[in-house]
Amino acid sequence: MTISVAHLGPAGTNAETAALAYIRWLSQSGAECLLCPYSTISQAIEASATGGAQLAVVPVENSIEGSVTVTLDTLWRLDILRIQHALVMPISHALVSRAESFSEIKTVYSHPQALAQCQKWLEKFIPLAHLISASSTTVAFDRLDDRTAAVISSVRAAELYNLPVLAHPINDHPDNYTRFWVLSRGDKSVPGIHPSSNCSHTSLAFSVPANVPGTLLKPLQVFASRGINLSRIESRPTKRSLGEYVFFMDLECNIEDAEAKSAMQELATYTETLKIFGSYSVAAIN
Repeated sequence: MTISVAHLGPAGTNAETAALAYIRWLSQSGAECLLCPYSTISQAIEASATGGAQLAVVPVENSIEGSVTVTLDTLWRLDILRIQHALVMPISHALVSRAESFSEIKTVYSHPQALAQCQKWLEKFIPLAHLISASSTTVAFDRLDDRTAAVISSVRAAELYNLPVLAHPINDHPDNYTRFWVLSRGDKSVPGIHPSSNCSHTSLAFSVPANVPGTLLKPLQVFASRGINLSRIESRPTKRSLGEYVFFMDLECNIEDAEAKSAMQELATYTETLKIFGSYSVAAIN
């Protein structure tokens, strides 16, 4: 059986690189995999929820620019998906262009995250360039027939498309990492994907009944009183009314642990809606 893996495309994106690394890991168990590129992150997630793909590898957080909000919002909206693994990958950006010097460049295209991660470099070396957001770091490569255009992408992507790299690395911070989640439907098993007994993290989200004093304090005390560490907490608007939020949390625990189960039971009494996205291990991609 072939495992289909959705990711943000086209070929050469960082999401595809992460998906390829995950596929290599799956192949060790004899699994055959097929990459399925999608035009947006939300489409890749939707594909894994509706059966268009069995897995989705999507970015969730960057060490410089923070969370990928479309991933969080889409996962909250779709009840059926669960996190199977997390992948942490170093990100190194390159300026891809047919120009011979920075002075020729008038327009720079890339994904909003990539543009933000290179903002200081762009201000220093190409301060007059017009920055244009694209759906991925490779989708604007067709603009490079124009010598005044450039794309922020990866060296690997430039090699795939046989395009020249004008500068590398150009990200503002050398320690630039992105965390990806591997998602699948919670009601179906995927060959080669087995529940792990050494899960180190659990991710969840919840909304609260009302925005009153102590609303967030009580859920936080649930974990503090049990010695469960929170590695991330973030709020996102519910999109129902101004001032209403959904809170996303990453916990350093396995949901199968007794203390974690007890915490979830108590947490449910303080929340309006509680969604547990799963427990998983975290792997580094070199």
